[in-house]
Amino acid sequence: MFLIGFPATMLATNCFVVAPSEDAECVVVDPGGGITDRLTDVLRTHRLRPAAVVLTHGHLDHIASVPPLGETYEIPTYIHGDDEYRLADPAQQLGEELRYMLEAQYGGLEWSPPTDVVTFGDGETLSLAGLDLTVAHAPGHTEGSALLTVDDLPDSLPEDSGLARTVLAGDVLFSGGIGRTDLVGGDDATMQVSLRDVVLGMPDDSLVLPGHGPATTIGRERATNPFLAHLT
Repeated sequence: MFLIGFPATMLATNCFVVAPSEDAECVVVDPGGGITDRLTDVLRTHRLRPAAVVLTHGHLDHIASVPPLGETYEIPTYIHGDDEYRLADPAQQLGEELRYMLEAQYGGLEWSPPTDVVTFGDGETLSLAGLDLTVAHAPGHTEGSALLTVDDLPDSLPEDSGLARTVLAGDVLFSGGIGRTDLVGGDDATMQVSLRDVVLGMPDDSLVLPGHGPATTIGRERATNPFLAHLT
């Protein structure tokens, strides 16, 4: 599987481009603010053709480039049904303090809702661009946060990595941390259930690609993440 990730300008959110191989259709996961030029370079260099945008959740820093991508490539945007409402005006869902900070740093946060939106639910498999992405609903950071699993690994990994699958985790799980629950729609009790039942229910040999920061594995987080220690 071809996979490349790079941080967005806005809050260093990780954007991932995933395809069966180079010179093929691809999906773009979590296109945050300021990724357009880098994404264009990746698509051109690796001869990739976007087939869809897939979102792990609806926070602005993960979706800021959705409108221009939808218009440029005429592709749909996939999001969990419980976060679909966030696509109407994502800046209003941030909370006053964070919204003012982003407006001061990045400007007016102008937004045009995408017109071609497809919602998904827990347990569904999204068959897109020759890939199968399995959805695990993991609310807590937002109501519709989801983990997306592909039963394949990036071809950049060595064959003896000991890993078996790739999990696009959004802001549910980070290396050494978890997503915050104090924004609109977040809930700590719900997050604890998602961490216990969804995250820790995944096999240790799962590569985790978070929405921010470096890659990790379920096994590593189970053993070392302080936010999971009381759940294991």
